[in-house]
Amino acid sequence: MRNPPTLLSLAIDSAVLNFSLISDLSFVPEHILLDLFERILIAGKLNEKILKLFIATGKEEVLSFIESLNIRQPLVPVLPTSELSHQ
Repeated sequence: MRNPPTLLSLAIDSAVLNFSLISDLSFVPEHILLDLFERILIAGKLNEKILKLFIATGKEEVLSFIESLNIRQPLVPVLPTSELSHQ
């Protein structure tokens, strides 16, 4: 017989489903962040906003995990602007 899910597992599943409501991950322990990040990847929900939240934690294991998967923030090109004066 299969064991019932743990409270932590249910909480992480809920966080994945409602991630748009989360604005700060700095208080979450590192081992939970790693599990949460992995489940977000599996669910196909990783986007720029979510990636920035994980990077903003500054937690070394999380940053290393992201780097090991070769995931990077998209680069937005900066277009040069200049004011042309017509004389």
